[in-house]
Amino acid sequence: MKEVVIATENTGKFHEIKVLLGSEFDAFYSLRDFSEKIVVSEDSPFYIENAMKKARKAGDRFGLHTIADDSGLEVEALDGRPGIYSSRYGKDDADRISKLLNELEGVPWDKRKAVFKAYLAFYMPDKERCYVFYGDIHGTIGFERHGEGGFGFDPVFYIPEIGKYAAELNIEEKNRLSHRGKAVLALKSFLNMDFFKNSRVLSL
Repeated sequence: MKEVVIATENTGKFHEIKVLLGSEFDAFYSLRDFSEKIVVSEDSPFYIENAMKKARKAGDRFGLHTIADDSGLEVEALDGRPGIYSSRYGKDDADRISKLLNELEGVPWDKRKAVFKAYLAFYMPDKERCYVFYGDIHGTIGFERHGEGGFGFDPVFYIPEIGKYAAELNIEEKNRLSHRGKAVLALKSFLNMDFFKNSRVLSL
């Protein structure tokens, strides 16, 4: 049986990844499914290193293939903040959004450009190999919350190409357009490539 750990306690993130990879694995686990807590110090200034660190620590501990991501919102007017600190920007989603809107108070629409970035690490402990995939989406930070879906900064992230906020996207749109969706789809394509199945690929 093909099993995989998605190294997160965030239920929204877990379900996003699981939906996209449902046909690739027989069983999915989040960190909530284990009694032992995995604590990872995300002390690198680089998303890619934090993602790999999480994947390797959980994968080695549980002995299962592991997926971990590190993602963040970078706002042009804030010199790229909150960036790698996005998940630690406030005590919860509501607090993080309020802080972001307060920091952007008085900033005009054309100066509120932002990008979501996601680095997704896939670790195979039996082979000691880690592969990383990237996705991003560009948009603008709105002045107030919109939509009922998504999580994190989705309610204030406007996507010009479809005229919707991220929290207004249906599941098909989010899987296709979101930063994490793009990274997961890249992983899915990779898992189905012959050279991966034959293990003829460089790893990090």
